[in-house]
Amino acid sequence: MVSKRLLLTLLLGLASLPAQASLTIFACEPEWADLAGILVPEARITVATSAYQDPHYIEARPSLIAAMRNADIAICTGASLEAGWLPSLLRKAANRDIQPGRSGLFFTADQVPLHQPHEHVDRSMGDVHPEGNPHVHLDPDALPRIAEALAERLTAIAPDQAVDIQRRLLQWKVRWNLSKAEWRAKARDLEGISVGVQHSGFDYLLRWLGVEVAFDLEPKPGLPPSASHLNAVLQDPDLPGASAIVVALYQDERPANWLAAQTNLPVLVLPGTVTGKDPATSLERLLSHLVNELHQLAAGNTVERDG
Repeated sequence: MVSKRLLLTLLLGLASLPAQASLTIFACEPEWADLAGILVPEARITVATSAYQDPHYIEARPSLIAAMRNADIAICTGASLEAGWLPSLLRKAANRDIQPGRSGLFFTADQVPLHQPHEHVDRSMGDVHPEGNPHVHLDPDALPRIAEALAERLTAIAPDQAVDIQRRLLQWKVRWNLSKAEWRAKARDLEGISVGVQHSGFDYLLRWLGVEVAFDLEPKPGLPPSASHLNAVLQDPDLPGASAIVVALYQDERPANWLAAQTNLPVLVLPGTVTGKDPATSLERLLSHLVNELHQLAAGNTVERDG
């Protein structure tokens, strides 16, 4: 009987604790700020990057150093995504609780298996992450596992908020699973669809949906599209089967637009992370938007074939 009552409390939020001290959170990317805000909505959260920035390359600004210095926890992707700026930020902030191996530094990529890990990496391969593809926030199956691990870490840092954190986690997982069922249903209509991309930022979601990657505008990971590579893409035998070219908001659209002019392929400029405004105000809405855009693309292709 006690467990049933507790479950009802968690699901419906009928009980709440008295006001507690707010956590101060540093999030390296908007997706983790969103997830942290779901679990501890009263927290003070600073986000280092935005959907309009390449998370590989940002400046360790004084404002970020100060935010890191005063934070209770930093939530970052890891897997070398922030390797170009996070070590400097950690060193300059000198927050003893937020250092490698300490409870105040949480790497989301450490919580789940990553696609495409490499045993050996050298500069000739481009900007390849040895741990694997770090853009795991677009994996619908990985997010609940990351959320569970983050809830556990937040509970360890703020044990007085444990009940509320677990209640919000359970509520979020219920909503997420309902949305995931909708995305899976729409994925059935995406069979046979392939797209061109620039970088591997959307790879997890495309794999989950069963959408093939026909070509990459980058000659090597992290290297800007070159004229010679774009001309090579024009000769790619997989090019005629592609349905669109997908690029992220922060990426230069000109290479995709050039290729589109040669091929008549549409260009989809999509948010790679939470933007804070419609239609990608949260992780859940972000994935719904991406799935809907691809679903509309598939529907358009079906109409063209039928016509």
